[in-house]
Amino acid sequence: MDRRLTPANGSVAHAALKGKVEAAAFVAPTRHMIAVPVAPLLSQPAISAPRDRELAFGEGFDVLEKRNGWAFGQATRDGYVGYVPEDVLATDFLTPTHRVIAPTYWRSEPRLKSAYEPMPLPIGAKVSVRTSHHDHCDWAEIDWPATSPDSTGSAVYVPMPQLLPLDQIATDPVAEAERYLGIPYLWAGNSGFGIDCSGLVQAALLACDIPCPGDSDLQEAAFAVASGGYKRGDLLFWKGHVAFVADPDRLIHANAHHMAVAYEPIADTISRIAAQDGGPVTSHKRPSQEAP
Repeated sequence: MDRRLTPANGSVAHAALKGKVEAAAFVAPTRHMIAVPVAPLLSQPAISAPRDRELAFGEGFDVLEKRNGWAFGQATRDGYVGYVPEDVLATDFLTPTHRVIAPTYWRSEPRLKSAYEPMPLPIGAKVSVRTSHHDHCDWAEIDWPATSPDSTGSAVYVPMPQLLPLDQIATDPVAEAERYLGIPYLWAGNSGFGIDCSGLVQAALLACDIPCPGDSDLQEAAFAVASGGYKRGDLLFWKGHVAFVADPDRLIHANAHHMAVAYEPIADTISRIAAQDGGPVTSHKRPSQEAP
């Protein structure tokens, strides 16, 4: 079984895996929410462990075990398994209603000329809007839950123009990927603070209600082979890399050549990756609403 998708670590396993894996205990998960701007999802319960992915504010994490300051479980967006620091999680939270669609920030009061320092909130975060206030623009009052029993949650305020209701499903994955243009490339990144190739593809497809795994090898296995020429929204895969087709001549992808999300001519990308011993395109896939 792929450890990235198997919620078991020897001491504990998801109840649904009883009889399929060995574990000291089989338990039902408890839903938590990420309550910091971005949290790492690690392969082991140690700050020095390899970072597999990231989780942004408002994303769900189903916890199977808490031990020594670490929580073991899986991301609700795609079932990715790993460890997050226990102090990034909240158990008492409101269901998110909106997603962040542009670089933004939160403040402690809904005023444009506030004395309080703005705190960054990345594209990809999800928030629960309680109500709104107006000062030059509408400010969303959002729930910021507590991460420990010794603290209390609070209301903070985010410019409403940078939010979009979750029930407004996007239809163009490339347009969603374009929201991240210029965002720095970050290995295993999953937010507007930094994102990698598979993180960009997943964020764009999930915004369009198309299920999508977290890593490029899983994505390549998940989607159907495309027929015909390149179409907007198609995916091109290399070993360890993936990019969206923006139009018949260009890609949009998070890549270490530009160290950012950027457009690049398809022919130039294929030549450059081959020249860097990255090999040829391994597949041309076409995601759809029926994907995995």
